[in-house]
Amino acid sequence: MPAIDVKDLRKQFSVQKNREGLSGALKDLFRREYNEVVAVKDISFQIPEGEICGYIGENGAGKSTTIKMLTGILVPMSGELKVNGYVPFKDREKFVNGIGVVFGQRSQLWWDIGVIESFQLLRKVYRVSEADFRKRLNDLVERLQLGDLLNRPVRKLSLGQRMRCELVASLLHNPSILFLDEPTIGLDIVVKTEIRDFLMQMNREQGTTILLTTHDLQDIEALCSRVIMLDDGRIIYDGGLDELKNRWSKGREIQFQFAGHTALAKLQQLTESLAVTWTMESEMTAKMWLPHAVNVSDALSCVVGGVEIRDIKIIETNTDDIVRSIYSSGSAVATKETAKS
Repeated sequence: MPAIDVKDLRKQFSVQKNREGLSGALKDLFRREYNEVVAVKDISFQIPEGEICGYIGENGAGKSTTIKMLTGILVPMSGELKVNGYVPFKDREKFVNGIGVVFGQRSQLWWDIGVIESFQLLRKVYRVSEADFRKRLNDLVERLQLGDLLNRPVRKLSLGQRMRCELVASLLHNPSILFLDEPTIGLDIVVKTEIRDFLMQMNREQGTTILLTTHDLQDIEALCSRVIMLDDGRIIYDGGLDELKNRWSKGREIQFQFAGHTALAKLQQLTESLAVTWTMESEMTAKMWLPHAVNVSDALSCVVGGVEIRDIKIIETNTDDIVRSIYSSGSAVATKETAKS
């Protein structure tokens, strides 16, 4: 049984349409008009136990709406979904004991009391025994280095400190599935790295299933082997991150700095058996562009034996650029040949 099973899931909202001007405002007082907005359009996917899956899309694509349906906050208009075998909006009490949720822009901690007091309240909400709570808390506090923060009011924590506490709060009852909605938003690179390392370790040691939504594609690259991409409420890609790169990347570039003057003709001769393109930057520097069909090690072996090299830099296509290309085209369905053109 998959941890998350979604079939033909759909969610529609009625959004009030505000008319312009004073007369329009008066009309709205007595007779309101609404637009129907479909946020999620008949999506289907499965996530097996123990997988870390990235759920990405532009603002308004339907990511948060999906998460809210998967966690039981919203009721879908149609379709089927099961999380840990439960229908989230029907089996609330049994269902919530198996999930943890972190919303990057919403807190589950109480603002004016100490962090440890928030944790104690959550222990009672989830009906965790005192012995299990202490054991779990001590482990999480040690891993995320929160010992000095437990007695501080939440309002006195920095954003990075609060997000680490939010993670602990979501994991006190030892859930098998963790939903993360923008968990690293606004954090500096040090805190982001700490949270990524913690999530990887937890997934590796405990097999926790993680569904991650984020605009930071470095989170996706660091954590996820699979990506589900949304656009205007529809899934436009569901597959491996490496496959996405191979399909859409325009190739790689190797920058060379040579020990002495090197002619373009010589470089072209050394790599004549490969479909690469050379560009001279100066007498001692050049760039070689490789399509994905050409192996980097093969290209390097051709050059290294023929000229003296002082420095090499390999540049991969940025994941951000790939995702932007997909959204500008409106579809992730492309052949490798199309991606190169």
